[in-house]
Amino acid sequence: MTQLAFTLNLHRVTAPRLDANACWSPFSVASALGLLAQGARGLTRDELAVLLLGEKTGDIGDLGALLKRAGVLAPHNDGDEAPVIAVANTLWTDESIEILAPYVEELGRWSSGTVRGAPFRTDPGQTRELINLDVEKTTRGLIPSLLPDGAISAEMVAALVNALYLKCAWRYRFLDGGTEPAPFHTPTGVRDVPTMSLSEQLDYAATDGWQVVRLPATGGVEAVVLLPDGDLTSAEPGLDADLLARLLDAPRNRRVRLWLPRVDVRTKVDLTRPLAQLGVTTAFTDAADLSGVTSERLAVQAVLHESVLKLDEQGLEGAAATAVMMRMVSMPIGEPTEVRVDRPFLLVVRHKETGVVYFLARVVDPT
Repeated sequence: MTQLAFTLNLHRVTAPRLDANACWSPFSVASALGLLAQGARGLTRDELAVLLLGEKTGDIGDLGALLKRAGVLAPHNDGDEAPVIAVANTLWTDESIEILAPYVEELGRWSSGTVRGAPFRTDPGQTRELINLDVEKTTRGLIPSLLPDGAISAEMVAALVNALYLKCAWRYRFLDGGTEPAPFHTPTGVRDVPTMSLSEQLDYAATDGWQVVRLPATGGVEAVVLLPDGDLTSAEPGLDADLLARLLDAPRNRRVRLWLPRVDVRTKVDLTRPLAQLGVTTAFTDAADLSGVTSERLAVQAVLHESVLKLDEQGLEGAAATAVMMRMVSMPIGEPTEVRVDRPFLLVVRHKETGVVYFLARVVDPT
């Protein structure tokens, strides 16, 4: 439930326009901010813990363990295409600062946690290239330039970066040759989009003003379509963590005929202001306490995030990356039931066992 609250809270402030596509990765942002919280102390840590866990006394280590479990996919059946997940948590540091040994140990307890050197002060351009190349490698080329030109300023000395890649085939493939143009009601009018079709035993529910369809994928991953009975712009504001949890748990097996558009959505966002709206402010000020990372005085300059999610006839593919940019302080996230997804909807991609959300997308225009 806590993870769903975090997911919805940050979704609302990062994607306030209900008539626009949005996609981001709670898994990636929670990984980066969770590791930041493990190196934070005092009010800096408390604000991060409240955002991530709902309470300042929560154990961030438990979150790290949950995310690590979600970073391992279930074995696939013989004959199935092997699912792929890649996770990297990297603390990039300038040689002018020394990272404390206990923090290096903590980083090692998270998925693929490592410390790597980069010339932040002497060659910020090379540092940007090193980080971008590493993210591009982890995300299989889907995110080639997380950090834009000028992202590394003169005072920056470290960056905590999470990268995620996920690719899974559907358990039940959409009909070969069955994809055809079909009407989709976008905010700017009806237009034809490539729409896939599937007739299969799927988990389905119609409750609380929503239709819910689970699409199982290999590796213990599932995509859950949340289609409101009316306009998404009216239904989404009423979706809280309790309702979302009920919707995700409601589907039961039945015969379903599903029409679903291909999806290709991407979002690139600076999370600095959205995080401040949710109460994470101290980390960005000279009052920040990141003394669990290093004895040097550091503060967060910016939190950058990029996410991509694609759905087609074969399966789903997604990638995300989050960079916490840190600066030196000089002063003190029966009959087939017909479901025709032909209007804006929400899409949740999650790890079935843990409930960890890899991606949350709002699709108002599928392509």
